Amino acid sequence: MAIPLLVLIELAPEALAQLTGAGFALHLATTRAAREATIKAQGAQISAVLTNGSTGLAAAEMVAMAQLEIICAMGAGFEQIDVHAAQARGVVVTHGPGTNDASVADHAMTLLMSAARGIPQADAAVRRGEWNGARQPRPMISGKRLGILGLGNIGQQIARRGAQGFDMAVAYHNRLPVEGCHYRYCPTLVELAQWCDFLVVATPGGTGTRHLIDASVLRALGPEGFLINIARGSVVDTQALIAALQRKEMAGAALDVVEGEPDIPTELKALNNVILTPHIAGRSPEAVAATLRLVLDNLAAHFAGQPVLTPVP
Repeated sequence: MAIPLLVLIELAPEALAQLTGAGFALHLATTRAAREATIKAQGAQISAVLTNGSTGLAAAEMVAMAQLEIICAMGAGFEQIDVHAAQARGVVVTHGPGTNDASVADHAMTLLMSAARGIPQADAAVRRGEWNGARQPRPMISGKRLGILGLGNIGQQIARRGAQGFDMAVAYHNRLPVEGCHYRYCPTLVELAQWCDFLVVATPGGTGTRHLIDASVLRALGPEGFLINIARGSVVDTQALIAALQRKEMAGAALDVVEGEPDIPTELKALNNVILTPHIAGRSPEAVAATLRLVLDNLAAHFAGQPVLTPVP
């Protein structure tokens, strides 16, 4: 008999087919209205939930799913899943560390280079027939200073790309220094922002990191500094960022994630010194395939009575 699986995130038809082929009866609920209606109507039968860190699953929703056994988060993040409530109910929670690290690091460098060289703006100007107007000097990347907030797996991959690919000096800020790390450690985020030319946000989301990038950090980054965020929108104070960009207190920003996405503030979209992508850093075909494979493996292990591969700690 097929196992009822509630899917709260958008998946390609091929991914849905793989889940169905693995023995799951899918209940798709990718909008808030559909989610509420499906949990109300089908919650009592749901055995598993597929979500991600930003979509999450609340304690009240778990209460409505008496048969719930496992929650799988696609990707490494799980900040909006009430893990404590799940554990209290004996529900297993898994995530996907390592499945999309390289893809996210690649996208971080893509955004960094695009922001520094003004690629989207130059492309748009050429298409408007403004050839000479688009030929403005733009900063180099090679030899510059790369600051990283959060030197986890993704942060370390970004650091290697910067140091080994572009001969960049690298520094980072964590709550504590990383043991054995040879990159410069900055004990405060303001110090890191003052030091670097490019500040890349690679820290997890959640209440503990909300608005770490605030007005003081953006001022410290300075009029020649760039901010790149491939982590979570909540880490950056969006209104402070808009104000800094409007006043040209910083050179620019490139964001794959924004607070409240997919609803983006009109003031942010109107700026020509910001690049926006729709939370796609981890959505390369290779990363998507690896992430789904790990979800399937975790589900298979759990319903076979075996330990899951990547439980949330």
